[in-house]
Amino acid sequence: MSKQTLLHLLRTVGRFLVRCIARIQFLNPERLPAAGACIVVTNHLGRLDAILAIMLANREDLVVFIAEKYQRSAIWRYAVRKLDAVWLNRFEADFHAMRTVLKRLQQGEMLGMAPEGTRSESGALAEGKPGAAYLAIKANAPLIPVAITGTEDHVVLARLRRLRRADITIRVGEPFSLPPPGRKDRDAHLQQCTDEIMCQIAALLPPSYRGVYADHPRLRALTE
Repeated sequence: MSKQTLLHLLRTVGRFLVRCIARIQFLNPERLPAAGACIVVTNHLGRLDAILAIMLANREDLVVFIAEKYQRSAIWRYAVRKLDAVWLNRFEADFHAMRTVLKRLQQGEMLGMAPEGTRSESGALAEGKPGAAYLAIKANAPLIPVAITGTEDHVVLARLRRLRRADITIRVGEPFSLPPPGRKDRDAHLQQCTDEIMCQIAALLPPSYRGVYADHPRLRALTE
C-alpha cells in the first residue's frame, strides 16, 4: 500500500469515526497552504490530535513526528514506514530526526508538530521545546499556529459514556516567520523564538488553556 493510498484510507475512515464521536468547528482552514514548505505548530491535548492533523492537513507531503515509545508496536512501525513519518526521541537531542525533517522541509513539504513534545496533563500549555523554532530558522519556513480545544482524552471519554459527542474547535492562525539569529547569543535567540511560537498558539486559545504563557508579555501584545 502506497503512502497516498494509506493517507486516503486514514482520512476517509478518520472523518467517519470523528464525525461519530465529535462535532468539529474548523476555523480559517484557508490559512493552511496547499503547497510549499511550512511548519504547522499546535498545542497537544489528546490522542485525537494526530488523527485530526492527518485529516485536516489534506496534503500528501505531510511530515509528522512519532514518539519513540510507539516503536514497540508492530502496527505503529508499519504505519510510520508507510506514512514516511519520522521517529523522534523526545528525551534527548535527536539530531538524526532533525536532519531528516530539515531535508524534507527544504524540499517543500509540510511538517506538523506540537512544540510541547507530549500531551499536556493539565490541558493548558506547557513549556515549549526549541525543535520547531530551530527547524523554522534553518529551513527558512513559515510557521502556522493552530489551537485545538475539546480533544482532552478524559473529556472525549466522558462525553461518549453519556452518548454525547465531544465539541472540538480547531482554529488556524495567521502564518508568521522567525528572524535569523545574530552572531552572538544564539541560545537566547532560540528561546525567544520558541516563546514567540507558543504565544502565537496561546493567542488563539481561550484564557484557561494558555498555561505557563498566560502572563507572557508577548501574549499580552498579541491579544491587546
